[in-house]
Amino acid sequence: MSVKQLPTPPHFMPNRVGEVWQVPYAQRADEAAAWAAEHRLRPASEDAITVCLVVVDCQNSFCIPGFELFVGGRSGRGAVEDNIRLCEFIYRNLGVITQVAPTMDTHTAMQIFHPVFWVNEAGEHPVGGVTIIDPEDVEQGVWQVNPAVAATVTDRDYKYLRQHALNYVRALSEGGKYPLLIWPYHAMLGGIGHALVSAVEEAVFFHAIARSSQPRFEIKGNNPLTEHYSVLHPEVMVGPDGETIAEKNAPLIRKLFEFDAVIIAGQAKSHCVAWTIHDLLSEVRAEDPALVEKVYLLEDCASPVVVPGVVDFSEQADEAFRRFADAGMHVVSSTGSIGDWPGLEFGG
Repeated sequence: MSVKQLPTPPHFMPNRVGEVWQVPYAQRADEAAAWAAEHRLRPASEDAITVCLVVVDCQNSFCIPGFELFVGGRSGRGAVEDNIRLCEFIYRNLGVITQVAPTMDTHTAMQIFHPVFWVNEAGEHPVGGVTIIDPEDVEQGVWQVNPAVAATVTDRDYKYLRQHALNYVRALSEGGKYPLLIWPYHAMLGGIGHALVSAVEEAVFFHAIARSSQPRFEIKGNNPLTEHYSVLHPEVMVGPDGETIAEKNAPLIRKLFEFDAVIIAGQAKSHCVAWTIHDLLSEVRAEDPALVEKVYLLEDCASPVVVPGVVDFSEQADEAFRRFADAGMHVVSSTGSIGDWPGLEFGG
């Protein structure tokens, strides 16, 4: 049955979703408490049907025009329009969403996907956002690990770092992953690009106060030796000698299994969103295939990576979502009532 949808609080300004500003926490906390009283919202701990909203990487680096990796999609405004819908979805469904789990792409300069990690014979770094490094490039020395990064990345063990780099690009190729793309510096820890989009942060904070529900922030991507598109699994977990270099996020996987419904939205649809869903599907199949029906994908709150004239991942993103739907996940819209979604029974 349909569940009660709430109005959008008066503080929400759609025309500012594409901007960076300071959230007035004290004022919003008072308003959230009053909003909860006015609309008779109960603490999330009392929810009979538990719903987790996973918000993937809705950070300034990806969602604010002019920032390092703005996800414009084919419209050129993708992430901004997505986040308007996402904020409205959170506010309308405050009484249904039990917990929000924002993921935070978190990087430092010397990581395997950043320009400073690599050099060519002339000592030049690859161009971020343009350069793809495949196994042949590393084998032939077209791109080599920058010796200067070994001091801080592998405690001066340059030989190991070179072995790791070759093993890494081969593992990506053999594992059916995207090839290693050198990204512009982005989501830098301590920088403004790392922060959640102000409007999204405000909505998450408002929900936390109104429902007495602590958000579950998930840090990913800070391992210098591997990419980490998915919040659940790094791209590569084993090094050249068979050693473990990274592990899957087992605590979050177990937590998601506990909810009656898991909703996923965020950026980018073709990368961090798609690989998070892919890994969740793998974990569901290993745990209990029936759990796949608990997963809902907000397709209108995610956009693919599109760099005009360079690369367009729209088709890959759409194909991934078709594959997830074929597997039993629900591809849904942010509009309408959650109570009308298949598989959810909220009762009277």
